Amino acid sequence: MFIALAVTAATGCDDPGRGNPPLGGQTMGTQYQVQTACLPRPPDLAAAMTALLEGIEAQMSTYREDSLLSRLNRAPTGEWLDASTELLDVLEPAQTLSAMSDGAFDVTVGPLVNLWGFGPMDAPDSIPAPGDIAAARERVGYQHLELRRPAGVRKHRELYIDLSAIAKGYAVDRMAQLLLGEGCASFLVEIGGEIRVHGRKFGGAAWRIGVESPDPEALGDVLRVVQTDRIEGIAMATSGDYRNFLEFGGRRFSHTIDPRTGAPVVHRLASVTVLHSSTLWADGFATLLNVMGPTEGFDLAEREHLAALFVERTDTGFSQRATSEFARYVSPAINGY
Repeated sequence: MFIALAVTAATGCDDPGRGNPPLGGQTMGTQYQVQTACLPRPPDLAAAMTALLEGIEAQMSTYREDSLLSRLNRAPTGEWLDASTELLDVLEPAQTLSAMSDGAFDVTVGPLVNLWGFGPMDAPDSIPAPGDIAAARERVGYQHLELRRPAGVRKHRELYIDLSAIAKGYAVDRMAQLLLGEGCASFLVEIGGEIRVHGRKFGGAAWRIGVESPDPEALGDVLRVVQTDRIEGIAMATSGDYRNFLEFGGRRFSHTIDPRTGAPVVHRLASVTVLHSSTLWADGFATLLNVMGPTEGFDLAEREHLAALFVERTDTGFSQRATSEFARYVSPAINGY
């Protein structure tokens, strides 16, 4: 299984209607659900989805010692490893995000994720020592990972890749491709809070997805509702610290690690939500912007014309700041925010 990242988006979906009960189950250390509004629903769809998700885990899980990614993490440096098209389909955009952010996003952050207790290893009893953080940072660096088509990966130093910041988004996109390939053009797919919708529900109503409040006193409340009828298909992902964290000595530490410092982020940003045509890119961008923080991240989001919502802690509660692109797809703020 994958590390279970925060479930950061609330679905406000009505019953999809006649004949198509939701499908769902466990995957990647979290839950998934699929709602379809196509008649007839493709036969054996549940089995096809299960096989697809199991195949992705078999390639990209750090929790499975026999996965392709685990074999890559154990492979000697300097040697080409036969990978897979699917693995490169995730690693290539990850490298693009790393270069774009000067390393704020970096899938080789695995040694630091594990050190702080957010990976497959047991959580530590105390804050990692500076020397241990420095040693882990020596094993981090996207620049030391080389890719080549059709299916080759080579490490130029000892690296440990963790795809938990982007793989769920990739899996949602693959599920969407499966449904479209089966002739189902109206659906909602969600894995651990990463969502993609297409078409409309039975009866013509739009799918409704919402941005969840990060306020611990109001979890489940919706800050903004995405108007999915304004675009043919849309994906949403959120990165935040309000569901997945550790506490040491009364201090709370986010699961989001800044590869540039070797430690969890310390800014006041509670969550970042990104809308995109691709869930993979929404997933990756949400993590990238969360690492960069409310100022540097917002500037990059505007520069890249990203639809993003930043929710920041204040002395009196929370404040919202949306990019100009985000405002095109959402309702006004609600619930007093």
